Amino acid sequence: MDSETPKPVREGDLLQTLTRGLAVIACFDRRSPRMTPTEVARKTGLTRAAARRILLTLVHTGHARTDGKMFELSARVLELGYAYLSSFGLPEVARAAMEEVTRELGESSSMAVLDRGEIIYIARVQAQRIMEQVLEVGLRLPAHATALGQVLLAALPDDELADLLDAYPLYALTDRTITDRETLLERIEQVRQQGYAMVDEELERGVRSIAVPIRDRRNRVIAALNVGAHVGRVSVEDMTGAVLIALRRAANEIERPIGHL
Repeated sequence: MDSETPKPVREGDLLQTLTRGLAVIACFDRRSPRMTPTEVARKTGLTRAAARRILLTLVHTGHARTDGKMFELSARVLELGYAYLSSFGLPEVARAAMEEVTRELGESSSMAVLDRGEIIYIARVQAQRIMEQVLEVGLRLPAHATALGQVLLAALPDDELADLLDAYPLYALTDRTITDRETLLERIEQVRQQGYAMVDEELERGVRSIAVPIRDRRNRVIAALNVGAHVGRVSVEDMTGAVLIALRRAANEIERPIGHL
């Protein structure tokens, strides 16, 4: 057997309490930031008693807060993500290339990974500009409405993409957000063909963004890199011209030390 082939996981090897605890953490999102044990139970399939015990445990460890009725995650949960990012090493590798993009273009650059129907920012270089939109590492945004997300969705096999779209509804953030499944699939196919994604006020009015993939040594897309700007500063032509050139150059610089090139 290939040494890299994972052995089948036996049911007895799984720690059910940990599995349930992770499911509880994962069920909190932008639309459900505060929930009762009953609501958590409904979203996770746990009993109310089990959901309540897990929530109280998270409060005890500092990963959640409660007013006695409603529960919400605390900032300490981000430590779990930071542990992943630290072991992954990609943000550190990408930092210099992202800083160069921001210096050259005068616009902020970001890197994200896909987590189910959302993207998670794992690195961010902020442009030094008054009133610049502040997006923090760890922030989650809907994948379908972001250039970063569309790049990452385009990297999925068709069956995985279909399953994800079945599980996560396409809701509108602006009047330009793609909410029709067939239209989104057409966009994703376009992204696959051209190697980048651009969204024009689909996430937020007045903001357009363009993103490219980051690949590992096996040619797998492991992250996406973008530049976002106000529509009054950067035209569509600039996005698909100078900005895309700078992004692709940065992607090549990031991929080199991780073995893609």
